[in-house]
Amino acid sequence: MNAHVIADDAEALAVAAALADEFRAGAAERDAERRLPRPELDRLSASGLLAVTVPAEHGGADVRSATLAEVFRLLGTADGSLAQIPQSHFVYVNVLRRQGTEEQRKFFFAELLAGRRLGNAQSEAGTRHVQDIRTRLEPRPDGSYLLHGVKHYSTGALFADWIPVLARAEDDTLHVAYVPRDAPGLTVTDDWDGMGQRTTASGTVRLDAVPVPADRVLPHHLTFQGPQLHGAMAQLLHAAIDTGIAGGALAEAAEFVRTRSRPWFESGAESAAEDPLLVQRFGELALQVRTAEALLREAARAVDTARDRLTDDTAAEASLAVAAARVRAAEAAVEVASALFEVSGTRAALNSLNLHRHWRDARTHTLHDPVRWKIQHIGRHVLNGTRPPRHGLL
Repeated sequence: MNAHVIADDAEALAVAAALADEFRAGAAERDAERRLPRPELDRLSASGLLAVTVPAEHGGADVRSATLAEVFRLLGTADGSLAQIPQSHFVYVNVLRRQGTEEQRKFFFAELLAGRRLGNAQSEAGTRHVQDIRTRLEPRPDGSYLLHGVKHYSTGALFADWIPVLARAEDDTLHVAYVPRDAPGLTVTDDWDGMGQRTTASGTVRLDAVPVPADRVLPHHLTFQGPQLHGAMAQLLHAAIDTGIAGGALAEAAEFVRTRSRPWFESGAESAAEDPLLVQRFGELALQVRTAEALLREAARAVDTARDRLTDDTAAEASLAVAAARVRAAEAAVEVASALFEVSGTRAALNSLNLHRHWRDARTHTLHDPVRWKIQHIGRHVLNGTRPPRHGLL
């Protein structure tokens, strides 16, 4: 695949805005038919957006976190599924940046610049909790490994060229193995049947003695030794997706009310858009979206500040700022997507219009990890100065 190479932050934002407009046009139909977005993902790859965090010394734009968050927000306004698919891609690019050897970075960054996509195989069902990873890396005499395990919620794996797999070594430390999508013993099953984010193909990955060369394995456990931004970056993108879904739902609600809704007879208004109670409600919803967008920008700035000068304090501030953005974005996405029906009227509930995809996407995506624990960590820091823990979900 030949991909365009994006030069800088400004170009990345312009490309994202154009693609969001393009993807928005078919979003309702893709969701209704559960038509997997392979052509759209190919467009995303060819655009160069998936390589924008490649370091400059390897030929990439190395955009700021604020730019990457805005890219995801823009995509989220158009299609909550499409925005979710590359989230893990960028998470595992960051693992390469932090833990990869020079040869590993050279190889994989070239792959990214060529338009290759990373998926994910990290979560497992039926374990004690989300960090109870039981997939194993079995060492072989020649220094390579065999992978054994089953992964669920593997967003992006079906569309990926490389699938990063979270697994434990013999000493129980956590590693990431970067496995080709067509590796022997690796199967991806499209069995995702979630009510929302229907076209993410977040299905099952089975690993039956999958061979992995030693130079395709990275020591992920080292990521959490010392200050790190792994969790903050991952969560920032989740917050951007939710913020985008909220903004997209608000825009569609406003368009519907302007063009299709009738005013309530008691309002005395000539159009629904002039109904004072609807005007009031849209103002309230706009405040929700604006607050989410503002906290997203603040969080991205905190991540960029920590990226420039990484210490325990700057990393903690980044995690807390992202946690606040994630909480507000989740609340805004669910409330605005639900209120779409309240302000639009009965016709908006027609299944043929598929306006409920916004709420289904919001409700599904916000289940990724509980925001109540983010509020706990914010409160502990305010009261006791306790820094947030170092893990990939904060």
